[in-house]
Amino acid sequence: MEYYSTNGQAPLATLEKAVVKGLAEDKGLYMPEHIHPLPAAFFADMSGMSFHDVAYNVASAFFGEDIDLDVLHDIVCDTLSFPCPLVRVEENIYCLELFHGPTLAFKDVGARFMARLLSYFTQNAQNNQINVLVATSGDTGSAVANGFLGVEGIHVYVLYPKGKVSAIQECQFTTLGQNITAIEVDGTFDDCQRLVKSAFMDDELNRHMRLTSANSINVARFLPQSFYYFWAVAQLRKMRNGETEEESPIVCSVPSGNFGNICSALFGKRMGLPISRFIAANNRNDVFYEYLQSGEYRPRPSIQTLANAMDVGDPSNFARILDLYGHSHKSICEDISGATYTDEQIAETIRQCLKETGYQLDPHGACGYRALKEGLRPGEVGFFLETAHPAKFKDTVEGIMGQPVEIPARLAAFMQGQKQSTPMTREFSDFKAYLLSR
Repeated sequence: MEYYSTNGQAPLATLEKAVVKGLAEDKGLYMPEHIHPLPAAFFADMSGMSFHDVAYNVASAFFGEDIDLDVLHDIVCDTLSFPCPLVRVEENIYCLELFHGPTLAFKDVGARFMARLLSYFTQNAQNNQINVLVATSGDTGSAVANGFLGVEGIHVYVLYPKGKVSAIQECQFTTLGQNITAIEVDGTFDDCQRLVKSAFMDDELNRHMRLTSANSINVARFLPQSFYYFWAVAQLRKMRNGETEEESPIVCSVPSGNFGNICSALFGKRMGLPISRFIAANNRNDVFYEYLQSGEYRPRPSIQTLANAMDVGDPSNFARILDLYGHSHKSICEDISGATYTDEQIAETIRQCLKETGYQLDPHGACGYRALKEGLRPGEVGFFLETAHPAKFKDTVEGIMGQPVEIPARLAAFMQGQKQSTPMTREFSDFKAYLLSR
């Protein structure tokens, strides 16, 4: 399959080029030329399949034309070495727990898949190492750093906003060493993302070193995230078998920042994923919510909130959503509604959910849960995404709850390491000079 740019001015690319390059020459995001619907037999059998089998079927539709199927099967199984269980929280409301991977965040799926796919494409390359640039507002950095840790021929630079990620998140990518370099930018996530995009477009830098991205702008990062939406539906059907005569319409609520997560779900819907509609749950960074209401997209500097991984003022994957729906505001609104919450509402939701259901939310999952609870219509059933373990936001959650949050052993191990980071201004000239010196 070939991939085109959302800006329409770059030549078509192979999957290998799209993955290795990350961003198209015209600064657009790569999109697959075709989205293949999955056969009816797959959906009929899905609830009896394993997570690996569900994911492999979806992966084959995306990547099967470009990767040996046996290799693809191994990549899928190696990527998904942990569960993504669906948990019942209350009547008709379920939670898809995506925090059981190595860094306890949903981005483990996309980051691990991309690391293995990039390694597959470059294993026989004779030229210089690949340098992965990734901007993070929290979880992306740790997931990518740990997904690529120790991978031969690849060096990762993680750019993160100084003082705007949780201490535990910071530990997960600043203590690794080896082929991982953490760069502490004196600015916002949007500044970090701008530095990464500018680097890709700089001819001198690209002559000096091979660059690619592991943000959700990379097709190998965001497309695999569709796996767990299919798996959620499979689990939901199995859990509710026999409860109703007819299958209830399914609604999915997605905590949304850079919009790679919900974008992958929308691709899944084009493949036949039986989810009737989606809710994009925002914190106070409500650029997409505003777009849904007005039809106008007005990016602006991000605002720091309790749900820091969603602090994005100009979400990259908005371009993909626009392209997927032919730039039709009406069509987008038919599939997606929005919600936006203040820090006070997020804190209130965390307390209320624990009191009423016994389920402990993190700040991002709180947005998803509240949006689903408020937006679910009679006769519908829904699930929201718990995108990270509450312990990753220990100080925030404990401050809200007034009681300690247990830290999983894997997370505690990161906290014992020594921080190693390089300070950086928000000026591209400084970042460029640093990379040229490498």
